[in-house]
Amino acid sequence: MQHPAEHSPLGKSSQYIAEYSPELLFPISRTTKWAELGLDGASLPYQGVDYWNCYELSWLLPSGKPVVAIGEFAIPADSPNIIESKSFKLYLNSLNQSAFASWDELQATLARDLSAVAGKPVAVRLRSLAEVSEEGVATLPGQCIDELDISVSHYDHPQPELLRCDAGRVVEESLHSHLLKSNCPVTGQPDWGSLVVEYRGAALDHASLLAYLVSFRQHADFHEQCVERIFLDLQRLLQPQSLTVYARYVRRGGLDINPYRSTEAIKPENGRLARQ
Repeated sequence: MQHPAEHSPLGKSSQYIAEYSPELLFPISRTTKWAELGLDGASLPYQGVDYWNCYELSWLLPSGKPVVAIGEFAIPADSPNIIESKSFKLYLNSLNQSAFASWDELQATLARDLSAVAGKPVAVRLRSLAEVSEEGVATLPGQCIDELDISVSHYDHPQPELLRCDAGRVVEESLHSHLLKSNCPVTGQPDWGSLVVEYRGAALDHASLLAYLVSFRQHADFHEQCVERIFLDLQRLLQPQSLTVYARYVRRGGLDINPYRSTEAIKPENGRLARQ
């Protein structure tokens, strides 16, 4: 089956346009992947957001003087569309030689254009380099499971059958791993990430979780769908009272993508990790 992104700019030679061009943005419907995961967009089992952070954002003041900033874009997890990442990058580059009267004008422009493509309101926040520098580097919550001694032989696709739990013991804990890797489904380029699991439910076997995460290593899918697949596999196994799964991915082309999925109405922090 043809991937929904096959008609996007991804993996193709593209001309870089340096003047404001919102038509460069390319939507990809979430419906196809939702259906593949057995989900109905009208009744998703999670809430959440996709945080995109842009580290290559620049535009001109009316005087012609350039400005640089860092952009944060919060796309609702239930929006009809995701925005294809290369088209997003091309769109942001089209601001490079475009003049805006103020930061507020550009922020409003970005929110309008991105919301139109995503199909739901996208929150936009522009920040100075000084502001981001003051925040420093964040750390992930809970226990890191990466030093567990496991044997691994599955890399080609996710193996939920590796997951194990103790149904007779209920716990509340946070776990994380920096060993998540998958591949872009169109270009085959590697996507590196750190994953967090926070839950209250049947006690999850930590070694089995690590082996399961490593099984994504050669799996081809977008960031958002990888996190949704992990969320669903854990939900089926643990039958949890609460569950939050999120990933912080390493940036590519000046953009990092950080999907959050939860049974709760969370307001997640968007703290940058050491690899970001």
